[in-house]
Amino acid sequence: MLLRVAWRRAAVAVTAAPGPKPAAPTRGLRLRVGDRAPQSAVPADTAAAPEVGPVLRPLYMDVQATTPLDPRVLDAMLPYLINYYGNPHSRTHAYGWESEAAMERARQQVASLIGADPREIIFTSGATESNNIAIKGVARFYRSRKKHLITTQTEHKCVLDSCRSLEAEGFQVTYLPVQKSGIIDLKELEAAIQPDTSLVSVMTVNNEIGVKQPIAEIGRICSSRKVYFHTDAAQAVGKIPLDVSDMKIDLMSISGHKIYGPKGVGAIYIRRRPRVRVEALQSGGGQERGMRSGTVPTPLVVGLGAACEVAQQEMEYDHKRISKLSERLIQNIMKSLPDVVMNGDPKHHYPGCINLSFAYVEGESLLMALKDVALSSGSACTSASLEPSYVLRAIGTDEDLAHSSIRFGIGRFTTEEEVDYTVEKCIQHVKRLREMSPLWEMVQDGIDLKSIKWTQH
Repeated sequence: MLLRVAWRRAAVAVTAAPGPKPAAPTRGLRLRVGDRAPQSAVPADTAAAPEVGPVLRPLYMDVQATTPLDPRVLDAMLPYLINYYGNPHSRTHAYGWESEAAMERARQQVASLIGADPREIIFTSGATESNNIAIKGVARFYRSRKKHLITTQTEHKCVLDSCRSLEAEGFQVTYLPVQKSGIIDLKELEAAIQPDTSLVSVMTVNNEIGVKQPIAEIGRICSSRKVYFHTDAAQAVGKIPLDVSDMKIDLMSISGHKIYGPKGVGAIYIRRRPRVRVEALQSGGGQERGMRSGTVPTPLVVGLGAACEVAQQEMEYDHKRISKLSERLIQNIMKSLPDVVMNGDPKHHYPGCINLSFAYVEGESLLMALKDVALSSGSACTSASLEPSYVLRAIGTDEDLAHSSIRFGIGRFTTEEEVDYTVEKCIQHVKRLREMSPLWEMVQDGIDLKSIKWTQH
């Protein structure tokens, strides 16, 4: 309610402001109320300051990177940003009791979404910290008896870097390959488990190609072999049904800003029975049952809890709607453009994450051309060179196709008009860029590019 009132006041202020009225927003561009260039709170010379017009912003189609804050989440957070500001760990007065009650309610909301006990939810700063706690915490606690871990080659960078850090400490890590579909071979997983394996870590939904791993089957294998199972579910929680008990998951990483919640907050689920022990990564006041010291930020965890509750209520509706928009985008692009490849398994796939490779087009060039739409490329830029994504390399994508990939993200607030505009502009610019490509001209002439022996000068 506070947010809606604020929006109305902002709209009235913009309408009543002196000076020329802004032009109608261009199709494909969002004009947000109050979207003006940032100014100093106390301008040095108001009279001399030039008037700044409204700023047009591109459509947002990158929800795997982050999601917009749901207004209902902000409504839940606002009281704890203004009125209820007590430290939730203060036990001697009402300010602390109010914040603690809100924190515990948020814990219940997160637990309910994944079928956990609230006492199994530990608040963190995000999925990166949760992944670090899970991998390093379990490995270091059981290091006297078990010094082997298993993960996959397509995990998020924070998982891979945590494993490399453990290798430097003397641990052995097996990096399982994935099939061309992006899914692991369960027989390879079983064969990789050793007597001293302490943890298997496999992502639920891949952040780049949207592939869903067979989490329940992996959980059963790990449970039967007495190995702990961790999953990075940042891209899955609140989007697909998850039950930590049914899926035999021992540890799960959750991120707030991937489910229309605030940035800077996340959670880790750690099973209580049978108990999973972790070594804490940071020292301090022993908050969060000693597993994550530091004052819990009440407004942020309230936002995370509200986001989980909204997701639980709207998951089925969101999934159907996003699936429809995803199908619309894929079909309209592929029926208008030849030589477009969808990366990852089309069946075991979260529909809101679409990774397409446009042959004979450089992905970065296409991104620059699509300046009216916020997208990301499957190619990862390094400081020294432009290299294709390690995820696309892992599924066997040719380097040329890997360089031409674009990730389209469809979320709760994406509209049909936005999808249609993105498709229209994508088709237009792919055709234009291909017309400029000598490789495309050679293919049209029937030349097999793989038969050519290229020489360097």
